[in-house]
Amino acid sequence: MTVITAKGTPETRVPTSSRRRHFRRDQIGWLFVLPFLVVFLTFLVAPLLYAGYLSLYTKGLATGTTFAGFDNYTRAFHDPAFRHGLWLVVRFSLVVIPLQIGVALVAALLLDEITGRLASFSRLMIFLPYAVPAVIGALMWGFLYSPSFGPMEQIASLFNVQAPFLLSQGNIFYGLLNIVTWQWSGYYMIIIYAALKSIDSSLYEAARLDGANARQIALRIKVPLVTSALVLILIFSLIGTLQFFTEPQIVSPIANGSVTPEFTPNIYAFNLAFRYAQFNYASAISFSLGFVVFLAVAIFTFATRKRGGLFT
Repeated sequence: MTVITAKGTPETRVPTSSRRRHFRRDQIGWLFVLPFLVVFLTFLVAPLLYAGYLSLYTKGLATGTTFAGFDNYTRAFHDPAFRHGLWLVVRFSLVVIPLQIGVALVAALLLDEITGRLASFSRLMIFLPYAVPAVIGALMWGFLYSPSFGPMEQIASLFNVQAPFLLSQGNIFYGLLNIVTWQWSGYYMIIIYAALKSIDSSLYEAARLDGANARQIALRIKVPLVTSALVLILIFSLIGTLQFFTEPQIVSPIANGSVTPEFTPNIYAFNLAFRYAQFNYASAISFSLGFVVFLAVAIFTFATRKRGGLFT
C-alpha cells in the first residue's frame, strides 16, 4: 500500500498481514536451524569458551588454581617442544600442499577430457580415498607399511632386498606425506573439476579455431580460470595441515618411537591434557596453534587479494 506523506513523497507500507506472514516464516526457518544451533553451541562454542577460560589459569599441587593471564601463552611460544612441532607441520605443509594441489589439478584436467562411463568411474575411484575415514585410512597404511606382515615386505623378500620402513625415524615424514596426499587429493580434485565444468565451452572452441592444442588450452585457459578454486583449496590445506593430528596419532603404536609426544602441536596438547593432566597449559597450546593458523591464513588471503584479486 502506497501513501503520501506530509512532505508529498510516496511511502510504501507493508500490510500488517504480510508482516505477520514474514515473521511466521522467519520463526519456521529458525525452528529448522535450531537443532544445528544447539549442537554447534554445545559441542563447539561452549568447549572453546571453557578451554579459553582454562588457558588463563594455572593449577599446581601446592599453589592450587591461580590466575595466570597470558603467562601460559608466553610459555607456549618459548617452549622448545611446541616450536619443534610447529616447525615440523610448517615443513610438512610446504611439501604436502603443493603435492596435493598438483595431483588434484592434473587429475581434474585429465578427467575433464574424458567422457562417458569411464569418466564417472574414474572420478569415483579418485574420490574414494576421501570417503574412507581418516582413522581407517591411517590404520590401512600402517598395515601396508608394517615390516612384519605388510605387502611391501613380502614383495621385497621375493627379490631378496630390504624394504624401507616408511614409519622409521628417518622415513616417517615421507610415510605420512603419502598417507595425507592419498587421503585428500580426491576431495580437492572434485572441487577443481566442478570449477572446470562451470567454464563456458565456447572458450575452448574459439581457442581450437585459433590453433591451440589440448595442452595450451589446459595451461592458458583452464588453469587461469580455476585459480579461485585453487586458492580455496590451498586455504583448506593450510588449515588442515597445520592442525595435523589423526594420521601420526594412529600410526604411532607401530612407528617404533618415531612419533614423539611432541611430534605436532596438536599431539603435544593432547598428551599434556590426557597423559599429564596439564589441562590449563594444553588449552594454551591449542589456542596458540589456533592463533598461528589464523595468522597464516590471514596473511595468505591478504597476499592473494593484493596480487590478483583472486576472490573477486
